[in-house]
Amino acid sequence: MTAAAPDRTLQFYDKAFNWIIDKGPNIIIGIAILLIGLWLIKLFSGWMQKGLHKKNVDASIKPFFISLSVVVLRILLVFTVMQFIGIQMTIFAALIGALGVAAGLALSGTLQNFASGVLILMLKPFKVGDNIIAQGQEGTVTKIEIFYTTVTTFDNRLVIVPNGKLSNEVIINISTQGSRRLDIEMKFSFGIPYEEVQKLTEETIRESQDILKTPEHRIGISVLEESGYKVMTSVWLNSHGFNDARLLFQEKLMKAFKDGGIALPGMPAKQ
Repeated sequence: MTAAAPDRTLQFYDKAFNWIIDKGPNIIIGIAILLIGLWLIKLFSGWMQKGLHKKNVDASIKPFFISLSVVVLRILLVFTVMQFIGIQMTIFAALIGALGVAAGLALSGTLQNFASGVLILMLKPFKVGDNIIAQGQEGTVTKIEIFYTTVTTFDNRLVIVPNGKLSNEVIINISTQGSRRLDIEMKFSFGIPYEEVQKLTEETIRESQDILKTPEHRIGISVLEESGYKVMTSVWLNSHGFNDARLLFQEKLMKAFKDGGIALPGMPAKQ
């Protein structure tokens, strides 16, 4: 029994020595590959940060893109080193695949919102400060996050809209063009000369500082009926402050007709 112990010890040392001779170079090269790979990933991270800055990528997604790229590259590097050393990857691959499927099923809605948020931040169909109409809500965009967008309505309600909804539905961006057309249609009896209506409307437009000079406004008869005719007035206003300007112009126009002795339906003319 005493003689068998040294034999087992020698066999162990022989196997260990053979394993070191066989695997040692691969392990040393694998460690070298790991260190060089980490250094290259660090250089790539700095290059990517400079590239995103030059392309004016939104600041809120730059850290995410850089972190995601670094994590993916590090995982691929570790797998490459393990494969080079000789560690079997079958179990790891199956485990990662199962976790990926489970995470995808659990976070399908969240991932959709995330992907939509990235597209919105990159393509910029709207930006913070724009007035938009989406999901039946009209208001000002106050914040664009990765998963959701915050809109403050004109009556000061805070609406949080998932980005998946915004990327798959129609979005009306009111602010992009810089101006909006206001159409006002009013009905008059045939006893009121159209020329007088046109004259008072023109005077009101000239006196209104909120009306843009270009594009040019239009005034015309839009509908003829048995009981009278309708006049359509189209003017252009700045997108910002559109509602305030609309209310003020309508007030001035109604006052001009009343002072000019022109009666609107349900409103007596000035005596």
